Amino acid sequence: MLNLTVVKIGGNVVDNPEALSRFLKDFASLPSPKVLVHGGGKIATTISNVLGIEAKMIGGRRVTDSKTIDVVTQVYAGLINKKIVAALRVEGVDAFGVCGADGGLIISKRRDPLPIDFGFVGDPLVDKFNVSGFSSLISSGYSVVVAPITLSLDNELLNTNADTVAQTIAVALSSKYNVSLVYCFEKLGVLLDVNDESSVVSEITPVLFEQLKADGVVVDGMLPKLENAFVAINSGVDTVVIKSSEHLLSGVGTTLKS
Repeated sequence: MLNLTVVKIGGNVVDNPEALSRFLKDFASLPSPKVLVHGGGKIATTISNVLGIEAKMIGGRRVTDSKTIDVVTQVYAGLINKKIVAALRVEGVDAFGVCGADGGLIISKRRDPLPIDFGFVGDPLVDKFNVSGFSSLISSGYSVVVAPITLSLDNELLNTNADTVAQTIAVALSSKYNVSLVYCFEKLGVLLDVNDESSVVSEITPVLFEQLKADGVVVDGMLPKLENAFVAINSGVDTVVIKSSEHLLSGVGTTLKS
């Protein structure tokens, strides 16, 4: 089977034009086939505030009401996705921008309103993933750039955690490719002390993950990132690494172990 790299880029990097530009140059140099998944970070929050729509986060995940789903669809699947596609094309990458709703690529189940009602938020269904459609784009030579807007079973647009989207793509395509999943953000990896870049944890096992949660080391946005990483490594994905966008091409980072 061919090797496939699925890279998820964090919102704090997307928000920083210089960091994003450096990252995209490195992404362009990765061998194909490759997939890039992005979120929207502060851009969606900023636009929501301008429109008078309060942005609410719970456990690192955005609560999405009927007005917010319109904003995040415009920002994630429109503005950010197409800017990334354009930048990659400058770097010589034949990028193809999509969101999960396009072609029914990623179908999600709207999250149960209990115990927390996240609104128009979905959890992807791996067994509904459009493997043939996605593989067709890859086999046509495209590097697919994916925005985390997915489609419900009732054809509603749903905001979906980008880490989960990356994990779903990696797991679903592991039947056709040898998949490496890389989560890139602004830190060197998982840190024991968020203010100390030298405190990178080189490897995390499930036992250590539970300990880091209990100690309050893993919180907020890092929590769903690691949860998704462990789902991936236990579901057929060959390697999962969490690292800085500055070190996409190096060995620095945190490797997940099953």
